[in-house]
Amino acid sequence: MAARTAHRITGLHGRYAAPGDKSISHRALMLGGLAVGETRISGLLEGEDVLATARAMRQFGASVERDGDGAWTVRGVGVGGLRAPSDVVDLANAGTGVRLLMGVAATHPFTTVFTGDASLRRRPMERVMAPLRQMGARFTAAEGGRLPLTVEGARMPLPLRYEVPVPSAQVKSAVMLAGLNAPGRTIVVERQRTRDHTENMLRHFGATVSVEGAVISLDGQPELRGAALAVPGDPSSAAFPLVAALVTEGSEVTVTGISVNPLRAGLFETLAEMGASLDIANRRIEGGEPVADVTARSSSLRGVDVPPERAPSMIDEYPVLAVAAAFAEGRTVMRGLGELRVKESDRIAAMAAGLAANGVAVEELEDGLVVEGRPGDVAGGGTVETFMDHRIAMSFLVLGCASREPVTVDEDAMIATSFPGFAGLMAAAGARLEAAA
Repeated sequence: MAARTAHRITGLHGRYAAPGDKSISHRALMLGGLAVGETRISGLLEGEDVLATARAMRQFGASVERDGDGAWTVRGVGVGGLRAPSDVVDLANAGTGVRLLMGVAATHPFTTVFTGDASLRRRPMERVMAPLRQMGARFTAAEGGRLPLTVEGARMPLPLRYEVPVPSAQVKSAVMLAGLNAPGRTIVVERQRTRDHTENMLRHFGATVSVEGAVISLDGQPELRGAALAVPGDPSSAAFPLVAALVTEGSEVTVTGISVNPLRAGLFETLAEMGASLDIANRRIEGGEPVADVTARSSSLRGVDVPPERAPSMIDEYPVLAVAAAFAEGRTVMRGLGELRVKESDRIAAMAAGLAANGVAVEELEDGLVVEGRPGDVAGGGTVETFMDHRIAMSFLVLGCASREPVTVDEDAMIATSFPGFAGLMAAAGARLEAAA
């Protein structure tokens, strides 16, 4: 166990590049491996989750190598050209990686066994398996539809029209990736739009994808072509130094190159409603995604009711939003967060317990949180059980930057799964994150 303590400081400053977007990095490796020819990827997130996906794509027969200049080159085998892995495919803690690769494997005529670390083996997979069964795949899973699981890929894949019962970009993407190797047209209908990185990237590689309202259509068995790709910065990672600047007196921090895809920008919209001083500048398009530079300054925040329908656009940012809410005047209500119960941890319960341990008045709801903020007067002083969840750890280290007393998290090693440069960036900005005694 590697505990770490954050101490109160005044004044976070600097200009930093955002780490590569994790969601886009996973998809870039997969679609590069399913394309014909060479794909060169710059800005790939080199966190543990993405590296697990890179290893998995090698097992499926793609060539995936890191170049000397830090870019990555993928030489793909074409749609339908993957081979059966010779060993178990271990995705470690990569929930996105395993769920999307289940879709890839579901329409290839061979058997794949997936597993992961203890945390990933606790996470349910049934919502992904359900539509893939309709495409002809068969699954054998551990109790509760969990890893380890075996995928027997369909020998004659079927296209599918699937209405996603609960908003989930992972389920949508798994079905679309399965649909690549199925004849005809695969259609996904969303009740609520979720992040559209898969649709954007499929087009980038040459697939025919149409979006009409809630209906997304993919023409199966395309010939994807390798293409250069620049991965934009991850808004989920950029959220931590930006929120730290908002709640820490005398701060101004800029994070450059962040994805501002409208389906990922819910946190920035919510923080603006709370009165945050946020400047979004230098808007541009990189790798088919809108990006910008975001500057956050110390702000007097106020509590808000976050619309439940905004959850898909900021689902990973709710833990750090709860930290911002702890420093806001009044009550912040967050609902529609049921998906957080089945992330790396039960993030609703973990955040409620951690906030309470640090003197914050919080109510845990079945699908959300209610946080009573105290501007400039969060007690801190607690030790937080992270449940090996990287976003819980980073969120409470941010809290400790502005609370009266230091805040300790019981483990920080897993931060490397999504943000391996977190401690270095925060230290460069002026934070005091020290190994706990």
